[in-house]
Amino acid sequence: MQEIDDFDRKILSLMQDDARQTTEAIGAQVGLSATAVQRRLKRLRQAGAIRREIAVLDAAVTGKRITLIVQITLNKGRGHAVDGFKARMRALPEVQQCFYTMGDSDFVLIVTAKDVADYEAFTRRAFFDDATIAHFKTTIAMDTVKSGLDVPLD
Repeated sequence: MQEIDDFDRKILSLMQDDARQTTEAIGAQVGLSATAVQRRLKRLRQAGAIRREIAVLDAAVTGKRITLIVQITLNKGRGHAVDGFKARMRALPEVQQCFYTMGDSDFVLIVTAKDVADYEAFTRRAFFDDATIAHFKTTIAMDTVKSGLDVPLD
C-alpha cells in the first residue's frame, strides 16, 4: 500500500469516530469532494487500512454484563499448539479480543459473559478440555473506563 497522506489520516479519523458518515459530510470536513473521498475510501479498503466497519454494541444491553480479562499460559514444549489455540479463540463469540503475548502469559483474552455462572460454563467449554493449556488466570473488570479500537493517526 502506498503511504497514507494527511487527507487519508483525516478521513480515517472521521471514519473511526462514525463510519456511517456520508462521503459528502467527510469531504466537507477535510476539504475534498465527495468523489475524491469515495476514491480514497475505496483505496484504503482495498489496501486493508480499513479492515471492517462495525457497530459497537453496549454489552449490558445485549445481556453480557461482565467483562473478564483472561491470561492463558500454554504448556511448555507445545509450540505447535499456538495456531490451534488461536483458531479456537477466533471461533468463540464470547472472546471479544485475543492477543498473543510475550511475558508471564502466552495469551490475553477479553471475554464477555452474562454473569459468573455463564463465565464458568464458558471456561469449562473453552479451557478445561484443552490439554495445551497449563493454566489460566481471570480478572473481572469492575468498570469500563475506556473502550475502543481507534488507532492513533498522528
